[in-house]
Amino acid sequence: MITSAENDLMCRVEGDAPMGSVMRHYWMPACLSEEISEAGGKPLKIGLVGKSYVAFRNTAGEVGVLDELCPHRGASLALGRNEECGLTCLYHGWRMGVKGDVIAMPSEPEESGFRKKIKHNAYAVKEWAGMIWVYLGDKKEVPEFVPPAWAPTADTKVSIAKIKIPCNWAQITEGALDSAHSSSLHSSDMVPSRVLEAEADESGWYRPSTDKNPKFRVEKTSYGYHYAAIRRPIKDADSHDYIRSSVFVAPMSVLIPPNKSYNVANVNVPIDDENTMFHFIGWGENCPDQDFWRKFLCAEPGQDINDKWVSKRNIDNDFLQDREWMKEGNYTGIPGIPNQDIAMWITMGAVAERSKDTLGASDISIVEFRRCVLEQAKLMESNPDEFAQQVYRKGPETIVPSWQGVVPKGTDWTSIEGRSKEKIN
Repeated sequence: MITSAENDLMCRVEGDAPMGSVMRHYWMPACLSEEISEAGGKPLKIGLVGKSYVAFRNTAGEVGVLDELCPHRGASLALGRNEECGLTCLYHGWRMGVKGDVIAMPSEPEESGFRKKIKHNAYAVKEWAGMIWVYLGDKKEVPEFVPPAWAPTADTKVSIAKIKIPCNWAQITEGALDSAHSSSLHSSDMVPSRVLEAEADESGWYRPSTDKNPKFRVEKTSYGYHYAAIRRPIKDADSHDYIRSSVFVAPMSVLIPPNKSYNVANVNVPIDDENTMFHFIGWGENCPDQDFWRKFLCAEPGQDINDKWVSKRNIDNDFLQDREWMKEGNYTGIPGIPNQDIAMWITMGAVAERSKDTLGASDISIVEFRRCVLEQAKLMESNPDEFAQQVYRKGPETIVPSWQGVVPKGTDWTSIEGRSKEKIN
């Protein structure tokens, strides 16, 4: 259990909050590439860590992320004209380039030299894995972009479902690190079956266990931690264990145990204290195409979510829960694995009050997440220079992958991540 003060320290990201400063030391997704796919197209207003920005692809195809408000009189550049390699404010025609240079200032005499003295806040960007990544930290010392573990190469196949969720980032990330809940909440979608390892098809996911009471093991890493949820398998329960190993990559990413066809990941970007942009990612050579992925998850734009990535399922309509479907055997009455999670996260409140939690043996990973995140926030609060020296910046090849499989009892789970069943046995 943590105190209310520690809960605030962990969750709050706005203004000068230490956790917000932690986030700004990492490259983070600003938006999807598809949202600004057109050169010279409509600018996109985005919220990141308690502040508003505008992302755009200029007429030359270059991507920029700027502070939303014009440096002149504070009008929104999200309404601006995307023209002549810059974003033109409608108010007085000031035009900003992707690097923050003022390209045009028609309201001021050019001979005054005033235009060249003004620089708008622009941020380093990188387009990778279907996302526009941004670095919001110290612009004088921008670290090199390091690919995420779920997209180690530029040609990694990736499919992304995106949903804006009205609650704090931490309770969403905790949900992704809570293997115990999947045996209940997702039991109608992650179906126990007599398979040799987790499998997937067009209808659902299948797992080789009915065990709802896993044993947990946790190991700290330089970038966060990984843990194993150890269950009895349906087959060979006397001689084997079914292990699901998840990985937390600080501060906002989770590698979720895959199935034998493709890998899964989760990235939760704080918009502000009470809103988060949730990304549920399938990746790997055999991952489903993006349209199918979103439809499979019931997170399809135009059908399940609107053009602002807001779901039609919300707390006011009980997430469109179908009680008749529940009587027929569906556990939650809510379609789509992410939607089931989202219903739980939102009903916990905009910012869950963890000082009132009653934790048990199945919450070991949750305890480790809180310890890990609070350690970062407290160091940032007490010694930001030391924190900056400890930020993890190595490539995905140094991060152990998530893993799942049925293995002989006594197998060291820390030594098997990423290995095939054939290599283990």
